[in-house]
Amino acid sequence: MLPNAVVLLDGATAAHPALPSGGWYAGLLRRWLTAALHTAPESDLAELLASAIAGVAADHDLHPGDSPSSTVAILRWTADRVDALVLADSPVVVFGPRGYEVLADDRIAVLRRTGLLRTAADVRERRNAEGGFWVAEADPTAAAHARRASWPRADLTAALLASDGVAVGVDDYGLLDWPGVLDLARTRGPDAVLDAVRLAEHGDPHGVRWPRVKRHDDQTLALVEFGAATG
Repeated sequence: MLPNAVVLLDGATAAHPALPSGGWYAGLLRRWLTAALHTAPESDLAELLASAIAGVAADHDLHPGDSPSSTVAILRWTADRVDALVLADSPVVVFGPRGYEVLADDRIAVLRRTGLLRTAADVRERRNAEGGFWVAEADPTAAAHARRASWPRADLTAALLASDGVAVGVDDYGLLDWPGVLDLARTRGPDAVLDAVRLAEHGDPHGVRWPRVKRHDDQTLALVEFGAATG
């Protein structure tokens, strides 16, 4: 976390055992992104992401289709504006006096619902491909396919960034809605949200109530408070 930005990355399981882990890749990408956000705090977020993807790939001889990967969620703010970028399934949710807005990349979810993303071969075929889904990997052009949004800072009071292991509690399990997640994170801390999702998954270990690819996934939740809106 930077003074004016939060970067949330969720490394994916490697396509084959010979590759480094998604966590390894996400750590490298995070360092590139945080350095870029520090040195160029108002640059275009997609351009910063593309540069970071290219930098990691060049440093470690990674090639498209043969690289670990990671989702990306970035929230950045100035005195006047809040910008967000989402690539793959780690949403950003912003809140203000008029309600809330979810910035999400639903392409993976749509492919799963339509039966087009069932196997590892499906993932390899549709990752960073037209008609498929986009994720940070070794191809910097993926950044141009990120979902993006901007808001006047005065219109926002708070924001959440969530990995899919947390967002599933809203989108698939229906344990809470996003305002409920915000309220729980504010009153009991973000870990309380993570615990609620994990408790539900422990109660359905074989995916009977909530069919899913994994019993549970990695969890990260970040809460940013902007204070009372003005104007």
